[in-house]
Amino acid sequence: MGITKRFENLDTNKQKRIIDAALSEFKEKGYEQASTNQIVKEAGIGKGMLFYYFKTKRDLYLYLIEYCLEMVEKKYFEAIDDKEPDLLERMKQIVVVKMDFLSKNPEAINFISTIVLNDQIDADLKSRITALYETGYAKIYGNIDYTFFKESIDVQKTFNLIRWSIEGYENELKRQLKGQDLSAINYDSYAEEFLDYIKVMRTLFYK
Repeated sequence: MGITKRFENLDTNKQKRIIDAALSEFKEKGYEQASTNQIVKEAGIGKGMLFYYFKTKRDLYLYLIEYCLEMVEKKYFEAIDDKEPDLLERMKQIVVVKMDFLSKNPEAINFISTIVLNDQIDADLKSRITALYETGYAKIYGNIDYTFFKESIDVQKTFNLIRWSIEGYENELKRQLKGQDLSAINYDSYAEEFLDYIKVMRTLFYK
């Protein structure tokens, strides 16, 4: 049963209560310790209703992962303007999109980040996540106009340096934020810091 049709004929308020309660419970306790009793209590529904839509706790867990990945795909990646030819200008726009996405979807981001940051990726999901990364890579780095770069530098090496710098910064953030409640973080300072690095790269590599 697909993501969009899973809750067919169930009102949207109850759908949201179930999803939010489940995201919170799995995020706080992990898969093994998460309690479906606590989920239904928090959602204000009967246990029979939960297991009408989800056969097992694992079924619910896998649904939530796919729900979050699809959200990243549709509400984050699709919001990126991949027609902007200036790589660093696109990076600046992506920061705005990402901050907006994080602020509007804290529970989903907390849940999926807990899985990724703590290396709790199920083997069955690795190909799905890899495909999502590839989609994101194409949106972020595709259709770039390299004539913005200084003529005296090697274009491919410069592109690699910029990409490695950005990916290295993101990996450092993952290390710093591991184990934290992402909904309680003020992302403005991180966004400002990232934009400062963009300015440095523009000075170094652009005409």
